[in-house]
Amino acid sequence: MPIAASNVARNALVILAVIAGGATLYALAGILTPLALAMFLAVMIDGFARSLQHRLPHVSKKAALPLAVVISILLFGGTAFFVAQNATGFATQLVTYGPKLDAVIAQVGTMAGVRHPPTFIGIIRGLDATKYLGLVARAVQDFASTALFVLVYLAFIIASRRGWERKAVGLFPQREERQEAVVAFLRIRDGVERYLFVQTVTGLMVAGLSWIAMVGVGLHDALFWAFLIFLAVYIPVAGGVFAGVAPPLFALVQFPGYTRAIILFAALQAIGVIIGNVVYPRMQGRSLNIDPVIVLLSLAFWSAIWGLTGAFLSTPLTVMAMVILAQFDGSRWVAVILSADGDPQQLKNKMPNEPPDKPVPPPSKGPEAVKSPRREVKRT
Repeated sequence: MPIAASNVARNALVILAVIAGGATLYALAGILTPLALAMFLAVMIDGFARSLQHRLPHVSKKAALPLAVVISILLFGGTAFFVAQNATGFATQLVTYGPKLDAVIAQVGTMAGVRHPPTFIGIIRGLDATKYLGLVARAVQDFASTALFVLVYLAFIIASRRGWERKAVGLFPQREERQEAVVAFLRIRDGVERYLFVQTVTGLMVAGLSWIAMVGVGLHDALFWAFLIFLAVYIPVAGGVFAGVAPPLFALVQFPGYTRAIILFAALQAIGVIIGNVVYPRMQGRSLNIDPVIVLLSLAFWSAIWGLTGAFLSTPLTVMAMVILAQFDGSRWVAVILSADGDPQQLKNKMPNEPPDKPVPPPSKGPEAVKSPRREVKRT
């Protein structure tokens, strides 16, 4: 039986292609991770430029992109400076809580039935400092090299963006095929930009309200904790757990007793529930159209392949895969499974400027087929 005529063989080929693609992505993580981050930043900067052009009428189209690049560089530079200024003091402050940590470890050990629980200093001394310092140094080196490659890729992507229109014409000579490719690309771009916008706004809300709660109970380094919570919001599920659990644990070490830690835990949980169940669904709507179970599976899949970078990019990468898989009959069933309502094409959420679907007439063999008002195709 021909492969095209067998649904079982076709589905088996799709599954094998997914396995082979995952293995390839894992093997080439060192090369593809900076490229994926650069493309993600390029989409973000392009959307930022269009937003500046829309909101600032005096900014021209040519000046919007350079202005967006400069503002983005200043924001990222300020973020790096803020982290460098506060991370050292934050780590040093943890050491000063040694006696409190010993008391907490003793209480936990007593509850677990351990007669002689270890101390914080003993745990630190028992660690192989040389080994962990080497891991930290390697991680810092990898981060620096990855950041450098990301900037290089980003510069070349922005510089070569004008040539993509000609490449699209070369890849899709037929007007109908080119229009379908453009619609798919716009759907991916709009989905990623919508995801970034919603995550940024809700992240700022969660971080701001969490900062107020942490300042209210007197938690040290509340601003730094708020910044970490804002970054964690971009990671599905795991970011919410970190935002609601990590600061109360720190409060448990800082304050005597459990009252302030419990109050902070209750406040952060209330913030997470209200933002996650009331504000976030209203802002998100059906723009992504991804099943919640798929969100968890994509987080586990991309984290296993690309680590922390995959965790940050898991949802945008899944949106891109769903839209691309929906364009082909052989893989459309995978896109249907990934979607939340069984409509991966999202035909009800098309852009306002997108032309309505029209049936394509069959090609004619007469001279009428040659006539075209735009004279895109010239036949002899």
